[in-house]
Amino acid sequence: MPINGALAKTSPHLLPAHQRSSMARPDSRSTKKSMPEVWWRGPGTEAKIHTYTGNAMNTYTGPSYAPASIYILRLRSKDQDTRATVYLHEGSGTSWAFPQLPSDSRVHTLGVGMTSVTLSWAPSASLKRLHTQRSYDYCVLVNRKHNYRNLCAAQEGIRKEREKDKKREKKNKQRKVTVWPILKDWWWQQWDADTELRSPAALRDDYGHLQCACKGTESVCTVSELVPDTQYYFDVFLIDRLNGTSAAYTGTFAQTHEEARPAITPLREGELQWVTFRDGGSTSGEFFSFRPRGWQQSGLLTLQSCGSSEKINVTVSSKGKELSSQAVGENLAQIWLQGSPSYLIHLEKAGTAAPRQAATGVLKASVKMQASSTYHRQGIPSLPSTLQIKSFNRLRSCKSVTLAWMGTEERSLYCVYRQRLGKGGGKKGGTAPCLGPESRSDTERVLCKYFQELNPRRAVTTAVIGGLEPGVAYIFDVYLMRRWGIPIKYSSKTVRTRKEC
Repeated sequence: MPINGALAKTSPHLLPAHQRSSMARPDSRSTKKSMPEVWWRGPGTEAKIHTYTGNAMNTYTGPSYAPASIYILRLRSKDQDTRATVYLHEGSGTSWAFPQLPSDSRVHTLGVGMTSVTLSWAPSASLKRLHTQRSYDYCVLVNRKHNYRNLCAAQEGIRKEREKDKKREKKNKQRKVTVWPILKDWWWQQWDADTELRSPAALRDDYGHLQCACKGTESVCTVSELVPDTQYYFDVFLIDRLNGTSAAYTGTFAQTHEEARPAITPLREGELQWVTFRDGGSTSGEFFSFRPRGWQQSGLLTLQSCGSSEKINVTVSSKGKELSSQAVGENLAQIWLQGSPSYLIHLEKAGTAAPRQAATGVLKASVKMQASSTYHRQGIPSLPSTLQIKSFNRLRSCKSVTLAWMGTEERSLYCVYRQRLGKGGGKKGGTAPCLGPESRSDTERVLCKYFQELNPRRAVTTAVIGGLEPGVAYIFDVYLMRRWGIPIKYSSKTVRTRKEC
């Protein structure tokens, strides 16, 4: 706060004798406020020798006045309560009470990062004196409001911020206490405040509570753990712990760099997207965007992980608000999108295990994803109650087998694929749950059929697969081809035809 200060002198022969004697024997007790006016209420004269108005450090140096023996210093805060520190030195020459600043007392910025700023400044000549260098320390203070011209102003600013934080904490707390604890706390607070004002030790500066970003005798400091894209103000103070004084360098400010915005890939309508996460990669995840078609602004996001021992976390948000977050494994995950014109999809690894090796010639991906607009739908499509395929031993012949699987109450397309095993049965095809029909050859497709049953308990469909060789083992895969979302793969089924019929 700006302070108005005035220094005046008065002559002692104009004072009554009893007032002069009281000045010669100062009372050992301290008071809350000095009142020099009571000393010279007589007919003495007063002459103003120096005035200053401002909120920075001000120094007055002048000769002694022979007829004057009393000097009066008046300080007045123009706006609100504040604190001021006054130092007095008698005699000619430098008192060495204050640290010396170099000719270039500016704080320079060496480097600015996203969460750190490196500063440097010219060293002080006070540190070069061997007999006093141990009592000096640099202190770097950081704030988001403004620079401080002296340490006294910085301490006062820190104190007010702490008082605001305490008041904010008290408002947020719901206190349920009796009247006696309230009165007891109030009484102790009043006692502590009165003791602090009356204690002579309270008039001395205590630098121990300062939270210096850097402290010591080095003239280079790197301030870390800052917030990206934020402006900070940096002040450097040279503190003399022996004399309790300080000197302020000309502070500076810097804007930290903003965070690197990740690349966002738009998802096309119904397009299957494969996402690969590399071990030791620099990015923690992938970002995608999707805009549903139609006035309903609804869509379906389906995902499936291709790694048996690791999971993928998916987070869906819109306009900065998180809408859904869940882990994606080998089982198909469906997320319903509704009510927003666009969605941001974030995928990141949840584990560190290496993904399972896929078959040769198959797309190597950790997760596959698809987003589709859902017209005239009110919710997530239903899934089969089980993904197991059943074969009937009695209906098995030398050239055909009969398979059965569960469907849904919605009309969907089911496609059956087969793969011939070797004589030893050791050959295995690409039957990973994440592999869809796009990874299979057209020669492996046996048939495709539509099926629908409104009663979920009776939603069982069968298929007779013919044209097989006697005594040969086959792997059969069934895919549910839906209008919305990625295809669903049933568990592979191995069946051997009869050798003799």
